[in-house]
Formats: sequence, C-alpha cells, structure tokens
Amino acid sequence: MEQHYKSIGFIPLRKNSKGIPNKNKKKLLGRPLFSWVLAEAVFSRLDHVFIFTDDEEIIDYVGRNYQWTQKLSCLKRSDENAQDTSSTEAAMLEFCKAINFGFDHFCLLQATSPLTKREDINSALELLERNRADAVLSVVKTHRFIWGKDGKPLNYDYTKRPRRQDFEGLLIENGALYCTGREALRSSGNRLSGKIIPLEMPEDSLVEIDTEKDWTMVEQLMIANFKHGKAPGRIDHLVLDVDGVFTDGRVVFGEEGEFTKTFDMRDGMGLEILREYGVKVMVMTSEDSRVVAQRMKKLKIADTFLGVKDKYSFLENLCLERNISIKNLAYIGDDMNDLANLLRAGWAFCPANATKTVKYHADVVLSHKAADGAIREATEFIINYNKRFHEI
Repeated sequence: MEQHYKSIGFIPLRKNSKGIPNKNKKKLLGRPLFSWVLAEAVFSRLDHVFIFTDDEEIIDYVGRNYQWTQKLSCLKRSDENAQDTSSTEAAMLEFCKAINFGFDHFCLLQATSPLTKREDINSALELLERNRADAVLSVVKTHRFIWGKDGKPLNYDYTKRPRRQDFEGLLIENGALYCTGREALRSSGNRLSGKIIPLEMPEDSLVEIDTEKDWTMVEQLMIANFKHGKAPGRIDHLVLDVDGVFTDGRVVFGEEGEFTKTFDMRDGMGLEILREYGVKVMVMTSEDSRVVAQRMKKLKIADTFLGVKDKYSFLENLCLERNISIKNLAYIGDDMNDLANLLRAGWAFCPANATKTVKYHADVVLSHKAADGAIREATEFIINYNKRFHEI
C-alpha cells in the first residue's frame, strides 16, 4: 500500500544556479542555505518533508545529517526539470506523480527564503483547513506608495496623501511558501488556484536570495533577529565544540589516520566541578573521532555527539526532546559551523583564538586560548553567574 500523508512539505532544489554559484549549498551563518527552511519544515506540523533535487551532494548530506528524524525524504529530480528554464510547477507535478498524489495538503517551500519559520508553515496549513480554501500564499504588507510607468499612482491619491498610520497598504507576494490541496493542484497544475487566502509574514521576509546583495541583507537580518530574541537565564546546560575549543585545532595524522590531539587537563577538572553545581554538559562535534570519543569517556561526558555537521538542527531536536530552553543553555564554539548556535544560545562563549567572525558575535570572548584554559575560564564564569539566581 502506498504511503498517504495529510500534509507534506516540498523543497525543490537545483544543482546549478547562475546568480550565486552553488547557492543552495553555500553556507549562511555556517549552515547550507537549504537547511534553514528544511529544519523549520521538519519542526512544523507537516507530516513529512520531501527534498526534490538533482544534486547528489545534497542527498548525501541529508542522509548523513538528519538521521534523527523519520519525517524527511529525498527524491531525485529529473535533468529535464532541473534546467534554468524549468518551471517550479513542472517539478511539482513530476514529484506528485512520483508519489501518486499521496497527500491531502501540499506545501511548497523555497530555500531562497530562509526567514520562513515553522509558525508560518503551521499558520498556512491552518488557514487552508479552516477556510476550506484551495490555496494559501505568503505575503508581506507594504505601506509604500506604488506608481506605474505612465506616471500615475496605483494605490493612492497623491492629492490626498494619507499618513502612514492611516494607510491600509498593499500585500506583496514574498515567494516563501504556498499551500494547496491535492485536487486543486491535480486539476489546475498550479500552486495557486480557486479560493486563495493570503498569509501575512513579517516585513523582513520580503527579501528572497537571488543575488549576493540579497545574501548579505538576509544574513544581517537573521543575525539581528537572533540577537533581538536572546533572553539569557540561569545556565543549566553547557554545549561544547571540540576542535578549537577542547583542543588547539591541530591534529597529528599517522598511516592509519588520526593519531593525537592535545587537551588541557584543567578543562576536564573545570567541567567536573561545573557538573557538581548541577549544570549538564554536552559535547557536539562535526568530526567522528575515536580520540575524542575516548577523551569524553574519560571525562564521563555521556552526551557526546560525533559527526554532527548540522549542529543547529541537531541541537534544536535535542532541546525539544529533553525540554531544554535555549535561554538556559550556554554554547562554546570557535568557527563558522558553530555560529548559528552561538547566535541563539542564552550565552555564547568563544576562546581567545576563535575566528574573527565568531569573536565578533560571541557574548563572551574568553581571555584564554583553546587547550590553554579557555573551558576552565568559561566554567568559572558560569558558576559565578549562576550564583545570582540562588541569591534572588
């Protein structure tokens, strides 16, 4: 029997892009562009999420880094529907036929709109169901005055210019998400048809990434949103990277591969003391290292996660499973693959020899270097910081 889902997410990705080479795989705040909307889709109320792509690297990346979820699949996109001239609708219909239209609700999500949140996806599905609509599209309200090329205003009377607060404005399609029903899509062959309901998203979601300038703008918006949302509380959990945090980033290789890394014994004692104060310690690294596994076993850090490339989504899933609030979590990292978690953690630490970008965005730049007392310094900071919560 073929699988049938109530609601599915559909993320179409092409290998080649003209405006920004390898755009979908390019790192935005340390993560591949496509992974931003992918993670939000996985954590939304969608029953299953499909990536439809001709890029084997993306398929391999997803297979290796999202094993913690059962609601994600990759399907191969045909070369015919992965050309510059290929329409999104053609890709949608190819996919729908491949799964025999096995869904009630279909949600098209664009990787070029990384500001899309799970709440937006959930709201779109709710609107579709509650209004018994054929389609929902995401929009942004603008209070700009629009003019035509003929020199005539399109949305206001310039002789009676309204105040901004009195101006109803217009809704602009932002290209982020589109939801539709199975029969509407099957009969129309289009993401939009019949009774259409607009879903308003925040104004900053209007920017789609098509150019390098768009990329820079979205990156700065995301950084600002993360920092604005920070609300640090008592630190109950500490998450640490390994290379460049526990170690100085250097490794000795022998004929059989990785040979040695250098750790600081003072860091291990600091973590032991920290745990005595009730702070749980977790280690997360992109490397799958036997040396690291042995060291963490020696330190009795049971929550050691190796080979994690997408640390952001992995940590998000961990927090949801264990009911951990991000405001009560501290993170220590040193390089770009830690940046997204550093930006959202309640407290973000980095060693004195972290990369320039990480140091710029960290809450605390430690005075010690990695493998030279940085972790010990961070543990002492956390212990002293947490004391104030006992005194209140």
